Amino acid sequence: MKINEINVYKLLLPFSDEFSHSLRKRNSVKNVIVEIIADQREIIGYGEGAPRSYVTGETQESAASSIKALIMKSSFPWELNDIDQIWNFIDGLSDTKEKNSAICALEISLLDALAKAEKRSIMEYFPTEFLTDTIYYGATIPLSSNRRINDVCGVIKRLNINKFRLKMGKDLKENAEMFETARRFFGEDCDLRIDVNGAWNRELAFSHIPLIKKFKVKVVEQPMLPDDPDIPDFAREMHKCGVIMMADELACTMTDVRKIIKEGYYGMINIRLSKCGGFRKSLNIIDMLRANNISFQIGCQLGESGILSAAGRALCLLFRDAVYYDGSYDAFLLKENITIEDVSFGIGGKAGPLEGIGLGVQVNGKALTRLSDSDVITIKNPN
Repeated sequence: MKINEINVYKLLLPFSDEFSHSLRKRNSVKNVIVEIIADQREIIGYGEGAPRSYVTGETQESAASSIKALIMKSSFPWELNDIDQIWNFIDGLSDTKEKNSAICALEISLLDALAKAEKRSIMEYFPTEFLTDTIYYGATIPLSSNRRINDVCGVIKRLNINKFRLKMGKDLKENAEMFETARRFFGEDCDLRIDVNGAWNRELAFSHIPLIKKFKVKVVEQPMLPDDPDIPDFAREMHKCGVIMMADELACTMTDVRKIIKEGYYGMINIRLSKCGGFRKSLNIIDMLRANNISFQIGCQLGESGILSAAGRALCLLFRDAVYYDGSYDAFLLKENITIEDVSFGIGGKAGPLEGIGLGVQVNGKALTRLSDSDVITIKNPN
């Protein structure tokens, strides 16, 4: 397969309603889409990255520039005929987080294009030891108004999902009200996590311990900023309560994960394709976690289109030993998508493999163009 040209789109995806957490209030997101055109347009592959400044330091502009720089590397496989060419290219990149969403978008587009050329699913390029044909996604309750929180809880209840996480902020009273709302809707028969996105300091963290105990929280995700000196003390308190601390923004690279394992404060890590730099890097991290008896969840970035949701679905299905799965929120979050297929989960959060070759989704070219910045970056094959 000969790659003729690559286009990089700067996409704006609108939400159907506001979705907030402690670091951001959002009505839309800015992602990057990579379109690979090969064999004179007989093959078109797509990939997506979700650059978030508070996660990897990337912006939409920096990610688009990084993708261009990656493509210009001499090791980039313009003649793509074997999966090992993709892995060799990815393995040759540095283990830093500043280009992870860019690497993710480019890697997924290469996988999608190659799989389409070979008329197979991208799932066939990965180990099958932990493969499953069914997963059950959890749900997320955002920081928002009481009306919005009640509406979201109502949807989750109607979908019969009993695993969910509450987004926590800096206001103890508001957080307590969110706990009470969740209890009113779901009772005690649910699997409850909280996600703080690093918003707490020592005082706030310790003041939440009674709530964590009362509502039988199982996992506390990223309670403080990565370099907070009070993390060890809070981790010890969580251990006493039988609560697992999960690292998220703190864990973007293999270097990060090695440090987390050495320190021993976190018992779980959130693996997200865009945050971790795509499939290859995510799988390597998961192998490291397994070797050190650290559990993990497969997560997503807020506001993924059907492209990244489809890739996330594939990653989830590869790992039946993940403790939790988050993603495929498409129809529940987005006002408009760019894929023809709806990648959303079903009742109970149930989801399975997508049909078709490549990622299993078709991109609506008109929607992609309409929702993207007119400044499309095009890189043609230099040969």
